[in-house]
Amino acid sequence: MIVLACMKKVVLSGIKPSGIPHLGNYVGAISYWVGLQNQYDQAIFPVVDLHAITVPQTPKVLTEQTYLTAAIILASGIDPKRSIIFIQSHLPAHSELMWLLTTISTMGELNRMTQYKDKIQKTSSTEGVGVGLFTYPVLMAADIFLYQANVVPVGEDQKQHVELARNLAERFNKRFGKTFVVPEPILRKEGARIMDLLDPTKKMSKSDTDSGCILLTDSPEVIRQKLMRAVTDSGTSIKFDPNRKGLHNLLIIYKVLSGKTESQIEKHFAGKGYRELKRELAELIIAQLSPIQKQVDRYMKNKKRLDALLKDGAKRADKIAQKTLADAKHKIGLI
Repeated sequence: MIVLACMKKVVLSGIKPSGIPHLGNYVGAISYWVGLQNQYDQAIFPVVDLHAITVPQTPKVLTEQTYLTAAIILASGIDPKRSIIFIQSHLPAHSELMWLLTTISTMGELNRMTQYKDKIQKTSSTEGVGVGLFTYPVLMAADIFLYQANVVPVGEDQKQHVELARNLAERFNKRFGKTFVVPEPILRKEGARIMDLLDPTKKMSKSDTDSGCILLTDSPEVIRQKLMRAVTDSGTSIKFDPNRKGLHNLLIIYKVLSGKTESQIEKHFAGKGYRELKRELAELIIAQLSPIQKQVDRYMKNKKRLDALLKDGAKRADKIAQKTLADAKHKIGLI
């Protein structure tokens, strides 16, 4: 039996291995996790590959991107001794708890998920949209519940899914007795939503063309080229102004990566133009990513070491997950 009152504070967040992680993933999520792992009793960061297959994937590419995503998490500063890093599909408990949760989920609440509606509009498949795309918020809830996560750092576009998870936890607890912690979503105050360099009205995305997206594997030359092409405006002063979307996006990236205040940045760029900002930002990004890229390269050339770390993470995660799953099955009445 799980006694919720005695549980430690747990933070959990995952990343899909669909496409190469980009600067928005790093600024808005991965670099944020590095700090969070020292603020909570337990930090859990799975590579959620089961979420990736809700849309068509090329098997060989998915395999390589799963390794790459895990390597980037580790290389960015997530400590495998301090945090738990593993591949979601390595633990059957995720799929099993998801099925239990689908039995208390309704078609109406899943149909209201805005990401599902958006993806339906964007799909070009002649076969239609798979059921997995419709039900994956329930899998996300299972990911959270298995580890009794108190807080879930997410982007604004995922907040609705955490709200669904809260509803499912409360519904299950009311119907079967206290079983799951009701999670709270947390959003990064700065840099949670990094925008496309060429179209600052939309979020930077690895699913779109990468011309406006800085991939974490991009070379220094490519990073410089992409930054110099970034959209700004016809103004001349470098000021933090959300209405000047292109410029504001670049300044937010600069602020998060440099650790400087808005006033310090505005003072630094007083009398300078956009070209200077772009050049400095490019070098700042390159300086941040260079050591990460070198470490990623080491992991990708030594997948046995990567496999060993992920296997250890899965083993640690499974001990927690199995306790939660067993309790949920018992509460439902399964023998």
